[in-house]
Amino acid sequence: MKWIWTLTAILILLTGCQNAPPTPSITKTNSVTPTASPTSDSSLFLTQYVFPTSIDPTKRYMFYLHGKIIEDQGIPAVSPDYGEYKYEAILEELAGFGFTVISEQRPKNADGMKYAERVAWQVTELLNAGVPGENIMVVGASKGAWITIAIANFLANKKLNFVLMGTCDPETTQLFMQQNTFLYGNVLTIRDSVDEFAGSCQKLFVFSEGKIARHEEIVLHIGTGHGILYSPLDEWVLPIIRWADQ
Repeated sequence: MKWIWTLTAILILLTGCQNAPPTPSITKTNSVTPTASPTSDSSLFLTQYVFPTSIDPTKRYMFYLHGKIIEDQGIPAVSPDYGEYKYEAILEELAGFGFTVISEQRPKNADGMKYAERVAWQVTELLNAGVPGENIMVVGASKGAWITIAIANFLANKKLNFVLMGTCDPETTQLFMQQNTFLYGNVLTIRDSVDEFAGSCQKLFVFSEGKIARHEEIVLHIGTGHGILYSPLDEWVLPIIRWADQ
């Protein structure tokens, strides 16, 4: 696979940004009680979410890319506006629906493009091992969502599933379009109506016409803005699961 990227402006963005069919029934495959991030050995829980050494083609895989506050503060991370970023609870909640969840803590001021290449390589490993594209989903929140856009553009695979949360403010959306960065596959976007760091992704949908298999945009009215990304709320978790099930 040949990836060509000359988006210096988007690299700057990624290293510094802010933080249909009938609806199927949704049930968890196991009982998981979300807990707050631990205060000692705080990233130890991530060992269960590393990229698998043995790939089972019959399983469903979900990558979760966290927001920038985890880069800035580590784990636990606490915003004065939104409270604790409940990273562990989010992963436990998503894994509770039967997905093999893959996630890792990015280092401070991580190079977004290099990280996008890393995840794109991991997705390619899954595909090469026989995992159907329909059974692979990449979920990104805030900076993680912009990285997810880059991942979709790298892979250019219409069968993969992507979820973008808290993204698409007008300025950076225009930048992606100017640099011919396209969305691919099945794309769901979610944001809160009062999120000052996010906007509609409709322009990117139109710009990527012919490359997107299906898309949907969900606007929530919770009222906490970017804060919806900090906890595993049913309002965004359940639509993600439905999207994967479709």
